[in-house]
Amino acid sequence: MVVEVLPMDEHNGRLVANVHPPDWVNPEPAPRYNLVVIGAGTAGLVTTAGAAGLGARVALVERDLLGGDCLNVGCVPSKALLRAARAAAQVRDAGQFGIRVPTGVQVDFPAVMERMRRLRAGISPHDSAARFRGLGVDVYLGQGAFTGPNTVEVAGKTLCFRRAVIATGARAHRPPIPGLADAGFLTNETVFSLTELPPRLAVIGAGPIGCELSQAFARFGSRVHLLGKHPQILPREDKDAAERVAKALRRDGLEFILSCDITRVEKRDRDKVIHLACAEGRRDIIVDAILVGAGRVPNVEGLNLDAAGVRHDGKEGVLVNDRLQTTNRNIYAAGDVCSRFKFTHAADAMARIVIQNALFKGRARASALTIPWCTYTDPEIAHVGLYEHEAREQGVAFRTFTQELHDVDRAVLDGEDEGFIKVMVRGRGDTILGATIVAAHAGDMISEVTLAMAGRLGLRTIASTIHPYPTQAEAIKQVGDAYNRTRLTPTVKWLFEKWLSWSR
Repeated sequence: MVVEVLPMDEHNGRLVANVHPPDWVNPEPAPRYNLVVIGAGTAGLVTTAGAAGLGARVALVERDLLGGDCLNVGCVPSKALLRAARAAAQVRDAGQFGIRVPTGVQVDFPAVMERMRRLRAGISPHDSAARFRGLGVDVYLGQGAFTGPNTVEVAGKTLCFRRAVIATGARAHRPPIPGLADAGFLTNETVFSLTELPPRLAVIGAGPIGCELSQAFARFGSRVHLLGKHPQILPREDKDAAERVAKALRRDGLEFILSCDITRVEKRDRDKVIHLACAEGRRDIIVDAILVGAGRVPNVEGLNLDAAGVRHDGKEGVLVNDRLQTTNRNIYAAGDVCSRFKFTHAADAMARIVIQNALFKGRARASALTIPWCTYTDPEIAHVGLYEHEAREQGVAFRTFTQELHDVDRAVLDGEDEGFIKVMVRGRGDTILGATIVAAHAGDMISEVTLAMAGRLGLRTIASTIHPYPTQAEAIKQVGDAYNRTRLTPTVKWLFEKWLSWSR
């Protein structure tokens, strides 16, 4: 099976040579494998490398590109584009810092994309077929499918296993909008093949993928329309946090079209026309390209899961218990194919659970994981734990402490003071239930709160931890200080004043 990544330049040629070598010869199967892993994205690769490192006999099956979404069409290429877009915005805004740049500075979009392809190819050896063969893994390229409760067939060869892991990930959802397929559209799986900047771009879906790429293309110079069916962008996030990001996106020139339904799409010569039904009436927008970022669908097709006795659903994916075990007790699943947390770091964490439970009869639980996430707009928005509305729905008593970044010295000095840090604690105590951060580096900052939650450390511990000055992360300590101030009840203040007068 020949796999092509467009444009097929030297960088993509190097990528394919690493993660789906055209001359690869599948090995002869071992009599029986300790573990057969289907899918070589993050979950599959972490499971495979971990099991092989422990001495297990492992087979890895991949029909497409090793590295999965993260390397090829997800985290790696998207963050390369976001960094270039941020550079463009920094040049645009340099005058705020007293730096004068020539007028008419433009983005060289083909060079931006070439840089992305070069960097992606440079990272790809870590996920390469050759590397995993060097780890002692039998790597099979081709479609894997179960032929029974303990056998998998790939490229005409049968692999017998004691345990198996389904890690086939997810793909971009293609909404059934009349005319969309005929007009043509991009997803995260094809947008990174662009070599020319679309002058007018419509992005369907105002979730993380849609918001990130909308801002990037707007900063590159596209006129971007961001279409969402909810009243706010990033509908999963708290309204106040989403509005801070929305303000930044508007400043970059995005037009929001929210709470609207797309009735149909049509192609007129080279234009694509999107017909919308909104509360205020019907309207059309005309664009050169359409990017769909409307969720993910688990990859369960073609695996013949029924033959293995594995229950699955086209929407929810493979059904697993808290130990990530499927309805076949010898088969596990990890990553996007079975989880609502469709993040690379969540797939990594679940893979480690699978290794413990599948190879060592462990009892590690997915529900015990504390999983943060981040949307990499500028500013970023990161979250961990419960949202306030979830706490209310669960009847959990809580208090919220907020620190605005406009009162944080480093954020002011950096010109990045439009965000905040919000931490929610249980009842009158300091146990952290959840946190949201809107900041230029929110994804880095949320890890401190995640560590505190995982280690069962409260805001008092954070307040007593020395943070370097000046840093934006100092704002987290200031939230802890705000909590400590609430401990000074009138009685405590009265006793303290008495002690002071006595000590004089």
